[in-house]
Amino acid sequence: MNKDIERYTPSERSNHWMVAILFVLAGLSGLALFHPALFWLTSFFGGGPWTRILHPFLGVAMFVFFIWLAMRFAHHNRLDKADGQWLRQWRDVVANREDRLPEVGRYNAGQKLLFWVLLLCMLVLLATGFVIWREYFSQLFGIGLIRLSVLLHAFAAWVLILSIIVHIYAGIWVKGSVSAMLTGWVSKGWARKHHAAWYKEVSKGEGGKR
Repeated sequence: MNKDIERYTPSERSNHWMVAILFVLAGLSGLALFHPALFWLTSFFGGGPWTRILHPFLGVAMFVFFIWLAMRFAHHNRLDKADGQWLRQWRDVVANREDRLPEVGRYNAGQKLLFWVLLLCMLVLLATGFVIWREYFSQLFGIGLIRLSVLLHAFAAWVLILSIIVHIYAGIWVKGSVSAMLTGWVSKGWARKHHAAWYKEVSKGEGGKR
């Protein structure tokens, strides 16, 4: 009998890593265009003109792959009363006193909040990106809206970058999380410790992943 539980399917994992790769490429190209001190990053994309050409396409591709993940996991990220209690006990979270916390489903409250922040940032980046995409769309909008969109685009990008840093840190902090996204499987002990409610659901055969 298999002692492990499948947490992510191959398609979910491949999609996640595609988003991750596109995030790095879009992030580096965006930073290169953000400030002259970071212009040297354009060398990774063939120079300034190519960076300006590629950045919006990389951003759109990242959004398309991410939105598939968002639709796939949105129902697992709905906040409930237990999540409020989990957040109020943030000291126990930081101290790794998980035995004192409410039972967690597929995702804890922190992961759920991060999910919605990422989704909001992606939507803002997409909308403002179209407004400032000079090659195709910026001529359709007034200069005031374009300037506002530039500011919102930069702000959303910084929030997204910081959120991803938190995401990576949390994945490393909770041992087994990274391997779950690499292999797709977690041990029953891991599931029981970190996501007890999800573990019970899966154990009962109620399709915790779906």
